[in-house]
Amino acid sequence: MILKLIPSIITLLLLAAHFLRGGNLTVALLCVIAPLLLLVRRRWSLIAIQLAAYVGAAIWLNTLVDLVQARMIMHRPWGTAVIILASASLFSIFSGWLMNSPALKSRYRSRPAPQEKTSS
Repeated sequence: MILKLIPSIITLLLLAAHFLRGGNLTVALLCVIAPLLLLVRRRWSLIAIQLAAYVGAAIWLNTLVDLVQARMIMHRPWGTAVIILASASLFSIFSGWLMNSPALKSRYRSRPAPQEKTSS
């Protein structure tokens, strides 16, 4: 089950590096801190990380389009950039998809499980 969380953590760290390179320190710090939400064993925290992964995929695709356009204008090669950024986007989608696994859903419940009463 822990193995299913690792891709999401990697996705968020890659996004942090992307934002840090772009000079957006605040968003980079949020991406670094976001995996700590996985310590909260509630369904909303799992959904938040999943949403971050899907938004990350969109960010990678947007970056891909911008970079390819800029390189085409400068008559520079752009094929490697497409492969790298498309892979980052697919990895982000994959990590978000892993959040739908039954093992994670059972661990991250909407409400805490009722506790049994013990008779003394």
